Amino acid sequence: MIEQEKFVIVGADTKNAELIARPRVTYLSDAWRRFKKNKIALIAGFVLCCIILMCIIGPMICPHEFDYIDKTAKNLSPSSDHWFGTDDMGRDLFARVWIGGRISLAIGLCGALICSVIGTLYGGIAAYFGGTADTIMMRIVEILSSTPYMVEVILLSVILGGTGLKPLTILIIAMCLTGWTTTARLVRGEMLRIKSMEYVLASESLGVPPMKVIAKHMIPNTFNALIVSITFAIPNFIFSEAFLSYVGLGVKPPDTSWGALCNTAKTAFLFYPYQLIFPGVMIALTMLCFTLMGDGLRDALDPKLRK
Repeated sequence: MIEQEKFVIVGADTKNAELIARPRVTYLSDAWRRFKKNKIALIAGFVLCCIILMCIIGPMICPHEFDYIDKTAKNLSPSSDHWFGTDDMGRDLFARVWIGGRISLAIGLCGALICSVIGTLYGGIAAYFGGTADTIMMRIVEILSSTPYMVEVILLSVILGGTGLKPLTILIIAMCLTGWTTTARLVRGEMLRIKSMEYVLASESLGVPPMKVIAKHMIPNTFNALIVSITFAIPNFIFSEAFLSYVGLGVKPPDTSWGALCNTAKTAFLFYPYQLIFPGVMIALTMLCFTLMGDGLRDALDPKLRK
């Protein structure tokens, strides 16, 4: 038998009862903490920021204008005067690479944002109403996504070419015509999952209008997937623009882009390889950085990985 003297009444520690052992961490701060642990994604983001910064200030620090033609300086190799060399018309490639980067990045960002907005609204409406509306809307998406991409661009270039629109505007319209279908499928899948959540059911039972439920409750909860989708869509648009410009269906002179620079340099690649290497490296590096950063954001924004 244990003696009563061996028991000691400790009592409750009321002084530290309300003390929180771990500081409160918000979702965004926790996502940023996990993103910083991904060194590859962090380096990719830093390199991408450097490329964007150079696209902004690169033409300003260059002593030559991007469209200035110097007939005495044709096809010069990189030097202290022309840092990336010159093209077959004597124009400075350093200035042209960064001016072209502005257009390529602008097309990627604009295309990704436009497709995200259209795809989000379309997928959200299809998922919320479901049934026959969902079936019809998704069949339309399948028809649009099965249309050959090059055929769309060629047809739109022919149809809209005489309307007075700039080639750059026609290119963005052509790329966005079916580019939103992937986002619509992604948002629809997320919406179907969110649709059965308690807060959505509570809003519906209180008589909240359907469009308000979609705009206030369902779409904001798909932002994580949308951010990741945009980071993957931007390099796709940049590559599409580069490919279309390379085959002569993209940006037209006097404007230029990385793809247009590659198109101009392809005929003289064996003799002047630097004219193709510099814009080609920019395309590859930008696409790689966006892809690696997208992988890091996908891991950082996943609530299942939050600790």
